Order: sequence, then structure tokens, then C-alpha cells
Amino acid sequence: MSQRRDPTPVQADFDLVVIGGGSGGLAGAFRAAGHGARVALLEPGEFGGTCVNLGCVPKKAMWLAADLAGRIALAADLGFDLALPPTLDWEALVAHRQRYIGNIHASYRRRLDEAGIVTMPCRGRLLDAHTVQTGDGVQLRAGRVLLATGAHAQRPSIPGAGLGGVSDDFFDLRHAPGRVALVGGGYIAVELAGVLQGLGSKVEIFARGPRLLSQMDGQVVAQLQEDMRAHGVRLHLEASVHALEDEDGRVRVRHKGGLDGTVPGTFDMALFATGRRANTDDLGLEQAGVRLGERGQVLVDEWENTSVEGVHAVGDVTGKLALTPVAIAAARKLMDRLFGGQADARLDYEQIATVVFSHPPLGTVGLTEEQARERHGDAVRVYTSGFRPMLQALADAPRRSLFKLVCVGEQERVVGLHLLGDAADEILQGFAVAVKMGVTRQQLLDTVAIHPTSAEEVVLM
Repeated sequence: MSQRRDPTPVQADFDLVVIGGGSGGLAGAFRAAGHGARVALLEPGEFGGTCVNLGCVPKKAMWLAADLAGRIALAADLGFDLALPPTLDWEALVAHRQRYIGNIHASYRRRLDEAGIVTMPCRGRLLDAHTVQTGDGVQLRAGRVLLATGAHAQRPSIPGAGLGGVSDDFFDLRHAPGRVALVGGGYIAVELAGVLQGLGSKVEIFARGPRLLSQMDGQVVAQLQEDMRAHGVRLHLEASVHALEDEDGRVRVRHKGGLDGTVPGTFDMALFATGRRANTDDLGLEQAGVRLGERGQVLVDEWENTSVEGVHAVGDVTGKLALTPVAIAAARKLMDRLFGGQADARLDYEQIATVVFSHPPLGTVGLTEEQARERHGDAVRVYTSGFRPMLQALADAPRRSLFKLVCVGEQERVVGLHLLGDAADEILQGFAVAVKMGVTRQQLLDTVAIHPTSAEEVVLM
């Protein structure tokens, strides 16, 4: 464990200056103000950062629309008379999405005013550990600084990369492109593939690895890949893309040294989902002595301290788990320690639940089977339940679910839970609490099931 450093308070205009008004920055500002700190928040764009504007929130809105499209199709299979094939007014959907986001922006502005937080619509730059210069030249004296500037999508350095967009560009669409190439095998590529396919596009994924979602449980991902293929998404695995080419205004994908392999023709759109890079350029960090990692991320210890006393960082800019709730929780814990008198407050990064909003969604908490066997060897026991959810079975649809428990030791303590299937995103939250508290398989078995549900499979394995 690294040494915690609490900087000596200095005479300052503000007790805390937050650079970045995304989820982590806002959470830190609100919590510090709640503890009585004088807070300034610098954000040149819309409040909410990637999550609210170009990530979680608009993504989930589009996912819900794609999910509805799938359910409408199931309704027809079940006997509902859909005399006219339903069509999506994409412009209307986007209007509803942006109205919802606008309400979030208004809520943030109201709460910031109520909390007495000084907001400045500009960038910030460190001059030293306790001085922040705003984009219009004003210098703020800060007792402490919180860096929460997030990260941005990036294109790979390949010929023709400019012919492809990035995940942000998806939210500019006002119709479904006919044929889309998605480059990448992570959660963003998987999520966009499901949404675009569900809303009318023909999607093909090009991933350089042998499978998608390399950090998640291999068995569960294999089932997801089957479900994606059944949904119409075409997967090109071990297909590292090395160039994009323009062909009469359309895009041709080159991979593995060949011309598009077994995939003839060109694409209406190519989107890169090949990673994100921390927003640390032109923040004065290196001059101030803040250490950065090889990918430009701010290096912090488990207390969210940087290499400079009085300067802290949370969220995607640190290169830790790139999840909105993680940034929020880390910022709140940090402020509880710095301003709330809770000397030992810090976020525990173990057993954090997350969901990939694929079709169907994949929720996971704890260790994968591969990770568990690497740590615990022969002490690992695995239990699975593969099934078709009732709605899928009634409509004789091919989509299947797979739930998986990873247990360790004689007591079979659950160290990993992986859910692929309808409503996995909603089911996982409660079970994540149980896993965090050290639940055993027997305790799950002692819990009476709710029938008929998909969730009951967790307590029947």
C-alpha cells in the first residue's frame, strides 16, 4: 500500500478547483461542497462529460430503441397482427434522446447553483500544485486540485483512417447506414454492432483477436458471439485491419494483408472502436511534476493521489476502470477523505460489477473462470445454466442465455458471476451486493427462487 499524503492547507481562493465537468468532476465538486468546501469547477463544454453526452446515456437510449425493434418482431411471431411493418423515425428518436439529455444538463446547472459551486466555462491548466490558470488567463489559487478531464476516442495510425469515424460519430447519425464496418473487439464495438443491426443496418465486426471482449469470461463471450451471429452480425476474428480505402465514396476494408478477405464489396460507413486516450494534453501536468503513464494517463495511487501533493485525479483520465459509477464513487470517497474527516475513505476497486449493453446484455462481477483458475488453481468450481428465456422460447427465437457461477474453496464462495441474457443488466445489481459480501453457492441455493424468471437460474445452479 502506498503512503497516503494529505497536503498541508494553503491560503487559497478555493479549497478545491476541479478541472473537468464530467461524471467524476461533478461528483467530486458536489461532495466537497457538501462538506463545506469552497469549490470552483472548470468545464468548457456541456456538463456530464462522455457519459451524458457521447456515452452511457445516449447509448442506452439507442439500445432501448433497438431492443424495442426486436420485441416488435417477436410480437409478430407470437401472433400480434402488425398490419403495417413499423418504421423508425430516427429524427424523432434523436429528438427524444436529446431532450432527455437537455434535462440532465438543466438539473446539473440547478444543483451547481444550489450548492454554491462556482462554474467557469473554460479549460484549466496547472501552473503549479496550487495554481490553476483558466483559458481566459485568470489564475485561481487552489488548496487542492482534482483532475477529471476524461478520455477521448482515437483512430489507429493506419492508411485511410480518416475515412472512418469513431464511436462519437455514431450519435450524429440521422438514419441507419446500409452496411457498416466496425473495427474493434471491445465493449464499444459490441454495443454499437447490436444497436445498428437492430435498427436496420447490416453490421460486420473486424477484431484483431481470436474473440470479442478479451477481458471477459471466455465461455460466456462464446455464447454472446453465437447470439450476435443469430442476430445477423457478421464477425471477422483475427482480422487486424491495416487500411481503409475510398472506392467511389464508399469504404473498403483491408485486413491481414489481403483485400477484405472473404467479404466482397464496400461499406457505407466504417467506425473505429479501438480504444480511448486520456485527455491530458495542454494541462500543464508534466511541467507541474504530475507523472503520466505511457498512454498519457495520470498515474495515481489507491488514494487517487498523483505524484504531486495536493493534486488528485479520478475517472477515465487515470486509465483505471473506465466506468462512470467508478469515477463517481472514487471522487466521492476522495472528497470524504479530504474534506469530510474520513481518514480511511477510498474506493475498493475489487468486484466492481459492469454490463456490456449487447443484444442480449452481458453482466459481470468478480473473476472470470480463467482469472480464478490462475489465482486459485484446482480450488475453482464452475456452475452454468444455459437456457432460452421464456419470451424467446415462446416465439421459437434462437437467442440463448448463459448464466455462470465461479466458486472457490470448500465453502464454494462465489468469486465471479457472469450473466448473458435478457434483463441481465437489471438482475446483476442485487447479486453484485451478495458477491461483494462473500456469498457462497449454498447460500444462493438456500434462497427460494422467483418463478418463472431468468433470475431464478442464479439460485438454482
